Amino acid sequence: MCLQTRRNGMAAKRFFKRVLKNCRVEPRKIVTDKLRSYGVAHRDLIPDTIHDTRQYANNRAELSHQPTRVRERGMRRFKSSQQAQRFLSVHACVYNLFNLGRHLISAAYYRELRQRAIASWVSAAAI
Repeated sequence: MCLQTRRNGMAAKRFFKRVLKNCRVEPRKIVTDKLRSYGVAHRDLIPDTIHDTRQYANNRAELSHQPTRVRERGMRRFKSSQQAQRFLSVHACVYNLFNLGRHLISAAYYRELRQRAIASWVSAAAI
């Protein structure tokens, strides 16, 4: 997750460049909210890609931010963007370790993955 202080065209272009740098191929479709500056960045950087801004198309991305919102609500907002970035970088690692997508795998394999995750957590906490 990348946090930025502004949401203008330059910030959107910077964000798109950062995201596209990690992609090996140009995406066929990008999904964003209806912020107008994303359209500017889309037209300038990847005009051949489909840009989807429908109301519920962004649900998957928005739902992944729920733990952040829970934490933010508890703190009554982060005090600074640096503090938010620090929290999100650590939170992403831990969340990905323990959020296994139970509905996609068998019970036996799920138990094995949980044991590995807990062993990995114990070894990381022991350092």
